[in-house]
Amino acid sequence: MANHKSALKRARQNDIRRLRNKSTRTRVKNVVKDVRQAVADQSGADAAAELNTAKSAIDKAAKKGVIHRNTAARKISRLTKQVNAARK
Repeated sequence: MANHKSALKRARQNDIRRLRNKSTRTRVKNVVKDVRQAVADQSGADAAAELNTAKSAIDKAAKKGVIHRNTAARKISRLTKQVNAARK
């Protein structure tokens, strides 16, 4: 455990950030799962609406630095491909 005053503060900050990042990551996983479920249910309009929600959540996570911007782009790209394939 940290002994210096500044190290104790840094440990507290890290805990707060870890919890904030965890909730954001969980949100991203859930919206991705919702899109994939809508694609599996063969509901094109539903999937498109879920995709827009997912894009927003993923972009926000990347903007906050919770996930890397390339990871965000890859997730969005793959979800969009799935939704477009389901529409056909």
